Amino acid sequence: MSGAKQQVGYQQPPSSTRFRKGQSGNPRGRPKNRRREIPYDTVLGQMVTIREDGRERRVTAAEAFLLQLTQKGLAGDSAATRASLDAIEAARATRYGNMSGPSKIIRFAIDSGADAIIGKLGIAFHKYPADEARTRWELNPWIVEAALDRLGDRQLSETDQSEVWGATRTPQKVAWPEWWRHFGG
Repeated sequence: MSGAKQQVGYQQPPSSTRFRKGQSGNPRGRPKNRRREIPYDTVLGQMVTIREDGRERRVTAAEAFLLQLTQKGLAGDSAATRASLDAIEAARATRYGNMSGPSKIIRFAIDSGADAIIGKLGIAFHKYPADEARTRWELNPWIVEAALDRLGDRQLSETDQSEVWGATRTPQKVAWPEWWRHFGG
Protein backbone atom coordinates (compact mmCIF):
# COMPACT_ATOMS: atom_id res chain seq x y z
CA MET A 1 0.00 0.00 0.00
CA SER A 2 2.92 2.28 -0.19
CA GLY A 3 2.01 5.16 -2.42
CA ALA A 4 -1.48 3.78 -3.04
CA LYS A 5 -4.51 5.48 -1.56
CA GLN A 6 -5.85 3.68 1.52
CA GLN A 7 -9.38 2.31 1.24
CA VAL A 8 -11.84 3.56 3.83
CA GLY A 9 -15.25 2.03 4.39
CA TYR A 10 -17.06 -0.85 6.07
CA GLN A 11 -14.67 -2.50 8.57
CA GLN A 12 -11.85 -0.27 7.31
CA PRO A 13 -11.76 2.94 9.40
CA PRO A 14 -9.23 5.63 8.59
CA SER A 15 -5.86 4.82 10.11
CA SER A 16 -5.91 8.07 12.08
CA THR A 17 -9.00 6.88 14.08
CA ARG A 18 -7.97 3.26 14.64
CA PHE A 19 -7.01 1.99 18.10
CA ARG A 20 -3.29 2.24 18.72
CA LYS A 21 -1.50 -0.93 19.77
CA GLY A 22 -1.32 -1.12 23.59
CA GLN A 23 -3.89 1.65 24.10
CA SER A 24 -7.24 0.92 25.77
CA GLY A 25 -10.38 1.25 23.71
CA ASN A 26 -12.11 2.60 26.82
CA PRO A 27 -9.56 4.98 28.39
CA ARG A 28 -12.02 6.58 30.85
CA GLY A 29 -13.23 3.22 32.15
CA ARG A 30 -16.71 2.26 33.26
CA PRO A 31 -18.97 5.24 33.98
CA LYS A 32 -19.63 6.03 37.65
CA ASN A 33 -23.00 5.05 39.18
CA ARG A 34 -23.48 2.39 36.57
CA ARG A 35 -24.48 -0.11 39.22
CA ARG A 36 -26.78 1.61 41.61
CA GLU A 37 -27.96 0.20 44.89
CA ILE A 38 -31.52 -1.05 45.08
CA PRO A 39 -33.74 1.83 46.26
CA TYR A 40 -34.95 0.03 49.40
CA ASP A 41 -36.49 3.13 50.94
CA THR A 42 -38.50 3.84 47.82
CA VAL A 43 -39.66 0.26 47.36
CA LEU A 44 -40.41 -0.50 51.01
CA GLY A 45 -42.03 2.90 51.56
CA GLN A 46 -44.73 2.34 48.94
CA MET A 47 -48.25 1.89 50.20
CA VAL A 48 -49.92 -1.47 49.52
CA THR A 49 -53.34 -2.86 50.37
CA ILE A 50 -53.55 -5.94 52.59
CA ARG A 51 -56.54 -7.94 53.76
CA GLU A 52 -56.82 -8.89 57.42
CA ASP A 53 -59.84 -10.60 58.91
CA GLY A 54 -61.84 -9.81 55.76
CA ARG A 55 -61.05 -6.08 55.91
CA GLU A 56 -58.67 -4.19 53.67
CA ARG A 57 -56.21 -1.63 54.96
CA ARG A 58 -53.28 0.27 53.53
CA VAL A 59 -49.80 -0.18 54.97
CA THR A 60 -46.25 0.32 53.75
CA ALA A 61 -44.63 -2.49 51.83
CA ALA A 62 -42.14 -2.88 54.69
CA GLU A 63 -44.95 -3.38 57.20
CA ALA A 64 -46.73 -5.84 54.88
CA PHE A 65 -43.48 -7.76 54.48
CA LEU A 66 -42.95 -7.96 58.25
CA LEU A 67 -46.56 -9.01 58.82
CA GLN A 68 -46.24 -11.84 56.32
CA LEU A 69 -42.87 -12.91 57.73
CA THR A 70 -44.35 -12.92 61.23
CA GLN A 71 -47.35 -14.99 60.11
CA LYS A 72 -45.01 -17.57 58.57
CA GLY A 73 -42.98 -17.62 61.77
CA LEU A 74 -46.06 -18.16 63.89
CA ALA A 75 -47.11 -20.97 61.56
CA GLY A 76 -43.90 -22.84 62.30
CA ASP A 77 -41.36 -21.60 59.74
CA SER A 78 -38.25 -21.24 61.91
CA ALA A 79 -36.26 -19.35 59.25
CA ALA A 80 -39.09 -16.83 58.96
CA THR A 81 -39.18 -16.53 62.75
CA ARG A 82 -35.47 -15.71 62.90
CA ALA A 83 -35.72 -13.25 60.00
CA SER A 84 -38.75 -11.56 61.56
CA LEU A 85 -37.08 -11.23 64.96
CA ASP A 86 -33.89 -9.88 63.34
CA ALA A 87 -35.90 -7.30 61.39
CA ILE A 88 -37.82 -6.24 64.48
CA GLU A 89 -34.59 -5.97 66.49
CA ALA A 90 -32.95 -3.88 63.74
CA ALA A 91 -35.98 -1.58 63.60
CA ARG A 92 -35.98 -1.23 67.38
CA ALA A 93 -32.25 -0.42 67.42
CA THR A 94 -32.76 2.19 64.70
CA ARG A 95 -35.73 3.73 66.48
CA TYR A 96 -34.47 3.70 70.06
CA GLY A 97 -30.74 3.29 69.61
CA ASN A 98 -29.47 0.50 71.84
CA MET A 99 -32.78 0.00 73.68
CA SER A 100 -32.99 3.44 75.32
CA GLY A 101 -36.63 3.89 74.27
CA PRO A 102 -39.78 3.52 76.29
CA SER A 103 -40.12 0.37 78.36
CA LYS A 104 -43.44 -1.45 78.37
CA ILE A 105 -44.73 -4.82 79.39
CA ILE A 106 -47.07 -5.94 76.67
CA ARG A 107 -49.85 -8.44 77.23
CA PHE A 108 -51.03 -10.28 74.17
CA ALA A 109 -53.35 -13.07 73.18
CA ILE A 110 -51.84 -15.88 71.18
CA ASP A 111 -53.72 -17.78 68.51
CA SER A 112 -53.38 -21.54 68.08
CA GLY A 113 -50.59 -21.22 65.48
CA ALA A 114 -48.25 -19.56 67.96
CA ASP A 115 -49.13 -21.94 70.79
CA ALA A 116 -47.26 -24.78 69.13
CA ILE A 117 -44.19 -22.65 68.43
CA ILE A 118 -43.91 -21.17 71.92
CA GLY A 119 -44.07 -24.65 73.41
CA LYS A 120 -41.64 -26.18 70.89
CA LEU A 121 -39.10 -23.40 71.37
CA GLY A 122 -39.35 -23.83 75.13
CA ILE A 123 -40.18 -20.16 75.65
CA ALA A 124 -43.21 -20.87 77.77
CA PHE A 125 -45.11 -23.73 79.37
CA HIS A 126 -48.83 -24.31 78.73
CA LYS A 127 -50.19 -24.65 82.25
CA TYR A 128 -53.61 -26.15 81.41
CA PRO A 129 -53.20 -27.98 78.07
CA ALA A 130 -56.35 -30.09 78.51
CA ASP A 131 -58.62 -27.14 79.28
CA GLU A 132 -59.27 -25.06 76.15
CA ALA A 133 -61.15 -22.43 78.15
CA ARG A 134 -58.08 -21.72 80.29
CA THR A 135 -55.18 -20.66 78.12
CA ARG A 136 -52.35 -19.82 80.50
CA TRP A 137 -48.74 -19.75 79.45
CA GLU A 138 -45.95 -19.41 81.96
CA LEU A 139 -42.53 -18.15 80.86
CA ASN A 140 -39.58 -20.46 81.35
CA PRO A 141 -36.73 -19.09 83.51
CA TRP A 142 -34.18 -18.86 80.68
CA ILE A 143 -36.37 -16.54 78.57
CA VAL A 144 -37.01 -14.29 81.60
CA GLU A 145 -33.25 -14.09 82.25
CA ALA A 146 -32.58 -13.27 78.58
CA ALA A 147 -35.22 -10.54 78.59
CA LEU A 148 -33.84 -9.02 81.79
CA ASP A 149 -30.31 -9.03 80.34
CA ARG A 150 -31.58 -7.05 77.37
CA LEU A 151 -32.79 -4.29 79.67
CA GLY A 152 -29.19 -3.28 80.34
CA ASP A 153 -29.10 -0.54 82.99
CA ARG A 154 -32.86 -0.02 83.01
CA GLN A 155 -34.89 -1.41 85.91
CA LEU A 156 -38.52 -2.45 86.14
CA SER A 157 -40.93 -0.88 88.62
CA GLU A 158 -42.22 -2.92 91.58
CA THR A 159 -45.54 -3.43 89.73
CA ASP A 160 -43.76 -4.69 86.62
CA GLN A 161 -41.55 -6.95 88.73
CA SER A 162 -44.64 -8.46 90.35
CA GLU A 163 -46.19 -9.04 86.93
CA VAL A 164 -43.05 -10.74 85.59
CA TRP A 165 -42.76 -12.87 88.74
CA GLY A 166 -46.38 -14.02 88.36
CA ALA A 167 -45.92 -14.92 84.69
CA THR A 168 -42.76 -16.98 85.30
CA ARG A 169 -43.10 -20.77 85.52
CA THR A 170 -40.55 -21.37 88.26
CA PRO A 171 -39.44 -17.94 89.49
CA GLN A 172 -37.17 -19.41 92.17
CA LYS A 173 -34.94 -20.82 89.38
CA VAL A 174 -34.37 -17.42 87.74
CA ALA A 175 -31.06 -15.67 88.37
CA TRP A 176 -32.68 -12.33 89.23
CA PRO A 177 -30.55 -9.18 88.84
CA GLU A 178 -29.19 -7.39 91.93
CA TRP A 179 -31.74 -4.57 91.65
CA TRP A 180 -34.71 -6.98 91.73
CA ARG A 181 -36.93 -6.43 94.78
CA HIS A 182 -40.04 -8.59 94.23
CA PHE A 183 -39.69 -12.21 95.38
CA GLY A 184 -43.28 -13.46 95.54
CA GLY A 185 -46.14 -12.68 97.84
